[in-house]
Amino acid sequence: MASGSTVDESEVEFFAAISDTWWDPKGPFKPLHQLNPTRLKFIRDAVTDHFNLDASAKKPFEGLRFLDIGCGGGLISEPMSRLGADMHGVDASEKNIHIASHHASETGASVNYRHTTAEALAEAGETFDVIINMEVIEHVADVDAYLSACRSLLKPGGIMLLSTINRTAKAFLFAIVGAEYVLRWLPKGAHDWNKFITPAELQNACRKAGFEASEPTGFIFSPFSQKWSLSGSDTDVNYAMVATSPNI
Repeated sequence: MASGSTVDESEVEFFAAISDTWWDPKGPFKPLHQLNPTRLKFIRDAVTDHFNLDASAKKPFEGLRFLDIGCGGGLISEPMSRLGADMHGVDASEKNIHIASHHASETGASVNYRHTTAEALAEAGETFDVIINMEVIEHVADVDAYLSACRSLLKPGGIMLLSTINRTAKAFLFAIVGAEYVLRWLPKGAHDWNKFITPAELQNACRKAGFEASEPTGFIFSPFSQKWSLSGSDTDVNYAMVATSPNI
């Protein structure tokens, strides 16, 4: 059984209860399926830019060791593996890992899925070129301890991609009231507004852990097109950030 001081067991149990629907684009994870193309673009652009890779290559990430923390059903891990990454996905929910592994076996995706935590990997001395932390940090029990473990996992000169939800009135209205109670895109209780983190707080926490943190990039949703896009200025609800490890 996975263990770790930053794991919030109530969060793990909540998402494990709906894990059978990870790959249903019309199920409880519909918002993530809608957001995924934008998340993948953000990750691909950031990694290719950071390592000066050929963005037009079929498998630009060959030779890079990736870690997807809180991988869920594998919505990000599988596409990254197809881009050539040596892909590792971990989750504190054993059921999520079972779902992700089964789906990968059906699609032929090469992903090493493990039921474990960031802390356990850090204690084992594992390191990665790229860490993916998408929609995870608002669910952990101790942000500082979690980021400290992530810092230990990142190789010198490596890059970590984070995305989360801002702690604003607008985020409460859209991410909780709208998504959970009005539109019912997510099960009630999927998010706790008090655990949302502002861009400034996340930057400070990353720097405290030893990362260099970028300015945030917004993820914005258009109700008309039902699609997400990147924004350089609107971080009121969803946003992403790049954190890098000094090359020393």
